[in-house]
Amino acid sequence: MRWFVVGCALSVAACGAQPPASVSSAVFTPAHRTAGEALSHFFNRRPEARQPIPFPHKVHLAKKAVCTDCHETVERGPVAGIPSVKTCMICHSQIATDKPLIKEVTAYSEKGVEIPWQRVYGFTHESHVRFNHAPHIRANVDCATCHGDLNNQTVAERVVDHNMGFCVTCHTQKKASNDCLTCHY
Repeated sequence: MRWFVVGCALSVAACGAQPPASVSSAVFTPAHRTAGEALSHFFNRRPEARQPIPFPHKVHLAKKAVCTDCHETVERGPVAGIPSVKTCMICHSQIATDKPLIKEVTAYSEKGVEIPWQRVYGFTHESHVRFNHAPHIRANVDCATCHGDLNNQTVAERVVDHNMGFCVTCHTQKKASNDCLTCHY
């Protein structure tokens, strides 16, 4: 009975009260704000990734770094992984410490904050794709096949359209399984 009285008192007190300014009156909806936004989502066109630091892939590759030096988990599991600032600092605590970009990386490291890299590639949830890098690496699929020629890119950009036709063609050429459950869940 006591809880009923407390509940009634709170209800009466809340009547007519304005919601706090931080609470949005907007209703959640999975709909898109515009038809153009909906079409972009449907056709898997995403905005270009804007990186906080223009990571120079071609400079690192020219110095004989390989993808797995930074994308350490690519051989062991499904995700190549976006490198941690700690990975950058393995080399850059000693190398090119006077360069402006390295100073930016060092600043993130000293704050104990990860660099907010933006993912360049990835499948939307709606595609129901379960992509795993590891078997592609074991099959000696060159990174450039799916990610373009990073030797000629400064900042990674989406240059390959990862659609079903692209994947099926590659699987056919390499005599890999094209069974639906190989890639889809």
